[in-house]
Amino acid sequence: MDIQGKTVLVIGGWGLVGSAVCRKFMEEHPRRMIVTSLTRAEALEAVSELQSSYPDAGKGFFVPWWGNIFVREELKDMPRDRILSSRKYRTMVIEDMIDELTKPLLERSSLYRLMQRFKPDIVVDCVNSATGIAYQDIFQSSRRVLKEARHVRKSGSRKPEKLLELTEQLLCTLYVPQLIRHVQLMYRSMQLAGTTIYVKIGTSGTGGMGLNIPYTHSEERPSRVLLSKSAVAGAHTLLLFLMGRTPDAPITKEIKPAAAIAWKGIGYGDITRRGRAIPLEDCSVADAVKLQKKLRLNMPGPTRLRGENLRSVFINTGENGCFSRGEFEAISTPGQMEFVTPEEIAENAVFEIRAGNTGHDIINALDNATLSPTYRAGYMFNSALAAMRKLEQEHGVDSVAFEILGPPRLSKLLYEAYLLRVCFGDIRTVARTETGILSKRLFDLLKADDQLRSQIISIGIPILLPDGKSLVRGSTIKIPPYRGDDEMSITAVGLDRWAHDGWVDLREKNMKLWRSRFAQIIREVESLPPDESSSRTMHNREYWKNMTEIDPGKICGWIFTYEEKGKRMKA
Repeated sequence: MDIQGKTVLVIGGWGLVGSAVCRKFMEEHPRRMIVTSLTRAEALEAVSELQSSYPDAGKGFFVPWWGNIFVREELKDMPRDRILSSRKYRTMVIEDMIDELTKPLLERSSLYRLMQRFKPDIVVDCVNSATGIAYQDIFQSSRRVLKEARHVRKSGSRKPEKLLELTEQLLCTLYVPQLIRHVQLMYRSMQLAGTTIYVKIGTSGTGGMGLNIPYTHSEERPSRVLLSKSAVAGAHTLLLFLMGRTPDAPITKEIKPAAAIAWKGIGYGDITRRGRAIPLEDCSVADAVKLQKKLRLNMPGPTRLRGENLRSVFINTGENGCFSRGEFEAISTPGQMEFVTPEEIAENAVFEIRAGNTGHDIINALDNATLSPTYRAGYMFNSALAAMRKLEQEHGVDSVAFEILGPPRLSKLLYEAYLLRVCFGDIRTVARTETGILSKRLFDLLKADDQLRSQIISIGIPILLPDGKSLVRGSTIKIPPYRGDDEMSITAVGLDRWAHDGWVDLREKNMKLWRSRFAQIIREVESLPPDESSSRTMHNREYWKNMTEIDPGKICGWIFTYEEKGKRMKA
């Protein structure tokens, strides 16, 4: 696409890759650029540097924004340790991660607020999401919970407040729910903001190395924490692969560097870890600790501060920190991670946005490497259906739904379409029959046919009778789904939602919906010329057998494709 005159959002614009992306964009003359980072200081620093480098861009061209994009707006500027130490804030995080994605949940997220405020045309996401999620270290959180659980059992304590706190903190670190919710929020936020293209700068998690990677986090080799990063990065890619197959989503691409990324600067000075200088300590030989039965990992003991910080020559690799010459040489030497420059990553990202083909878009690579539907399978489709129809006739049964494929909505729709077929025969008859008659005939059929009624409720699909107040059901029902509560309050809104999601609904308003569906199918077919024989549409008279029957499977496929807007985008 043409970048000139567009609003560009660079998430993580302070970082090594993000700043390179910002500079590369300036060659394309966007209208304005929003530069984000986790902290206010970082965002303001990034914008200040860009304004200094591009003084002709004009006032207000570079816009800073800061905060954590993985949490709600209320928490975006809080340090994670403060969030985890507060029961109130932990509850917010867990609810936002675990609960269903409702409109209020979406609208309170910091990501949604960011997108709605600036409505970017282009989003380049340079945040190392996999690191941010995986380095919360679920293993360490789990160890703390297990240790406290053993203590509670051993002591017989009836006040396990500490265990509850640690368990909630563990829930806050769950990788997959966090990642899924993040992608859901990213998709919906960009969709509602009208974003055209989204490029993710991802990671392989290991700098392109394999399971023999020698760099660990003081754990076994390979490091579980490091492999968690790779696992999250891979899961993220597959979720973006799905977003790239969603018709109303932005064009989705991912550049995934498989090497170390360097560098931002070379210099001499204080060496910092997590933003803080490393103080020099000393322990004289005379004060050496005698090794006996136990070794204390943290020990203030014989050490003394020297009153100065560790200073040396360093190479600044951005978010990954500062490396010594020896560390950089070891990690970048041929046969190790080696490295790629942030400018090369930025060049690839911008070229892909301009509709170029770099060969480095992971989503496109997956599109071409995955095994898609085949001609052979399509050719055999009708023979499989014919064999099943033959068996139906031999055994005197109709194969409608088992509620094994899911969702319950599919089983509900299949049975409703089947009931309409049994009672009325064809699409045209249903479309011209009054809703009251449709409702009564289906009710009379289910009232009289014990076998049919039993088949429906036995798979967990209840039947809502025409009065809207009576439910024929089995011992278990699939909708509403179990969420930890055995009882739920019945409201008009809730009842309508449950009926929509997985109840055979005999009410007149549902019959009105079925009439409108069939009327739409008739209109679509009759809009075609009588002699139409081209390939422009699949849903022609022959497909619907000139509306002389109701095929539940075809009808539900049409509903999912058009009414539910669930059409497959790529073959």
